[in-house]
Amino acid sequence: MLDHITIGAKARDSRPAGTNNRDPSFDFAKGILITLVIIGHLLQYCIYRGTDAFWLSPYFKSIYIFHMPLFMAISGYLSSAAILRKPFIQGVRNRATQLLLPMLFWCALIWTLKSTVMVPTKSLTGGLLDLLNEVIGTYWFIWAAFTSFVLVKFFTTFNRLSMWIISASAIAVAIAPITSSIIPSLRYTYPFYCLGFFFAQSKGWQESISWTHKSIFLFLLSIAAFICLLWWDKQTYAFNNLVLINDERSAKQVLLMFAGSAAASAVAMQFMLQCWRIGYSTRIAHFVAVELGQSTLLLYLVQGAVFRLTDFIQFGEVWNLTTRIVFASVLGVAIVVTAMAIRKFVGDLGYVSQIVVGAPPRSSLLKSQSVIN
Repeated sequence: MLDHITIGAKARDSRPAGTNNRDPSFDFAKGILITLVIIGHLLQYCIYRGTDAFWLSPYFKSIYIFHMPLFMAISGYLSSAAILRKPFIQGVRNRATQLLLPMLFWCALIWTLKSTVMVPTKSLTGGLLDLLNEVIGTYWFIWAAFTSFVLVKFFTTFNRLSMWIISASAIAVAIAPITSSIIPSLRYTYPFYCLGFFFAQSKGWQESISWTHKSIFLFLLSIAAFICLLWWDKQTYAFNNLVLINDERSAKQVLLMFAGSAAASAVAMQFMLQCWRIGYSTRIAHFVAVELGQSTLLLYLVQGAVFRLTDFIQFGEVWNLTTRIVFASVLGVAIVVTAMAIRKFVGDLGYVSQIVVGAPPRSSLLKSQSVIN
């Protein structure tokens, strides 16, 4: 969900127009992942609404086994430059402005619509508690990404020992027996953020691996991911097991969750990169990379608001499967169209752009690019 800079001429040669000096292959992967986030929530809140059947849906499992861990790994990978090059205070301030400021705006918008239109609050205390719940719970991934950035940024201040300390912190956070609020989601995703950061530091090692060895490795990972998917059940999700080990059974579920997510994320990432190499010149790939991949934060904010507000829609018995699929399809398209319209509208409204979509004003971007060029 974070901005990034392309390193190397090869990536620049294959980028579509409009991507500037971003790495379009990562934008393409992010575009696919944010689409999967929306589809996953459509399955949960529309197709399987009112039941727990979505936990066992093969479509839901296939998405949730990797999409958020891989998103976090990409965030760690792309945040590497900001983590290593910027001073601690500046880096944290910039990341808070980019992630937390627009999140607070959208939480306030959700709360305002709920408290004044849908479910008017009866007391000031109740209204503030509702706002606090929105801030903490609605956009858990943003909190996880921001906290992960701060932790890794802090640990890099230890110079030569930083990699060992970050590795130890990934293990410590993963096994910490804290289950309150959104902490389990952070414990689940933080190790993947660290993994992405490590990969950004080892590009030479990645390029030294021959394609033959990589193919064998990916084949084995694909088998492992498929086996984990077959064993995946309701208690394998971090939302349900809380990444907490109490006994042998819970230990197996947590291990299955991390192993399956790691294997599936690696395979999915390589698959998406290969799709980009083959079809980067097509309009579909261009749309996914430029329109979706460069708007992942805004799309995440918009879809979060939409699904929080759809909690107040009563489906009723007339909402059969066909009706739900149609409604979900229309809602998914509406989310994307709305996000694209907001992006275009606020892009020239000064610092409203920073507050609403987490991006600096378009004029500022053009000035910075002219300085770089």
